[in-house]
Amino acid sequence: MKKNYIDQERFRDKEKLLIKATNYTSVLCLAFFLFCYFLLDIHSSLSFIFLFYALLSLANTFAYKSHRNLSLTYNIASIASLVSTLLVVSASGGIMSPFIFTLSLLVLAGYATTRSYGKTYLFIICTLVVLLFLQNRFFPVDIPNQIPENARDIFALLSVLFTVYLLGGIFGKDLMIVHHQLYKSKREMQARSEEKDTLLKEVHHRVKNNLQTVSSLLSLQGRSISDTRTKSILKSSQNRVISMAMVHEMLYMRDDLSKIQYRTYVRELSEYLVKSLKGANNKVTLNIDIPDIELGIDTAIPLGLLINEAITNSLKYGIKDDHEGEIHIAIEQEDEHSYVLEIGDNGSGYSDSVNLKSGSSLGLKLIHNLARQLKGTITRDPSKKGTNYIVKFREIEPQPFPSVA
Repeated sequence: MKKNYIDQERFRDKEKLLIKATNYTSVLCLAFFLFCYFLLDIHSSLSFIFLFYALLSLANTFAYKSHRNLSLTYNIASIASLVSTLLVVSASGGIMSPFIFTLSLLVLAGYATTRSYGKTYLFIICTLVVLLFLQNRFFPVDIPNQIPENARDIFALLSVLFTVYLLGGIFGKDLMIVHHQLYKSKREMQARSEEKDTLLKEVHHRVKNNLQTVSSLLSLQGRSISDTRTKSILKSSQNRVISMAMVHEMLYMRDDLSKIQYRTYVRELSEYLVKSLKGANNKVTLNIDIPDIELGIDTAIPLGLLINEAITNSLKYGIKDDHEGEIHIAIEQEDEHSYVLEIGDNGSGYSDSVNLKSGSSLGLKLIHNLARQLKGTITRDPSKKGTNYIVKFREIEPQPFPSVA
């Protein structure tokens, strides 16, 4: 709908410029005829070329009101202008004619209407000017200058005024109006973009605050429960909420609201989980090898949840109690949108009989489902000690909001 409106507006601008230029040119050519015929005593065909063009141009504009074919009107006006200008140039001195500069207006008119016409007329007119020069230099033809000797300076003055007025009063003025409108639209778009960025930052900030509120509620609920298993479940849920809140917090703090610097995010998330589950004075070493990549929110959140589950399982079941241990996280980019995540620990591991898809552990099921959400696959790496996973995934493109019919 918006595209159709823009196309219609562009059509109206082209129509307005063409009709305006045609009408002004017709009036000026009619005035040129009157000057030449009555004041300069040029009673030859030169004067009547201006009259013929003025009448044809007015008829062309009048016919447009009936057929409404802008391309036809433009082509008739352009061909009539080119032929009339060449005839005037030939009858007033050839390559030395002061009216020859009017040819440049046809090029400008072509570019102002359509780019393809501008290129065409530029090539045609440059070729014609060169041919006029070559004819004058090497193949002189006895074409008399129809302007009397004593009136040539006045004709030159009128020619210059004719060209300058059309150039500045019509095309130049309209180009400046378009230029002003373009920058006005650019400023408005920039203001709207900054407003949207501010609103989007506020949304991320509020989402982060709401998630932190949920995390605090889970923490308060956990303090009032004595059952160890239930407290562990609430703690895991709290960490999942925090992993999502971190993404929104990092987006809120960035200038680019579409992506986050993932190495920083993984390091902050990992350090938080280790301190949360093992305490500040723990013996867990984090080995993080992630390149300087940026991921969008649709990829960052499910991948962050997957990493959260893997680290949580490592801290709970792999590196037990206050034992020493190492957690390694590495991401390698295979191509523009494909990545490989290697994550695991050097702890005690778990039995090979445990299945990621059908196991009873919620964490393992989440890891499997999150890998599928990332359009990837997950496999265990048996070549290393402990529990280690290889996750191949793709960056998820942001999905547009569905339109309301």
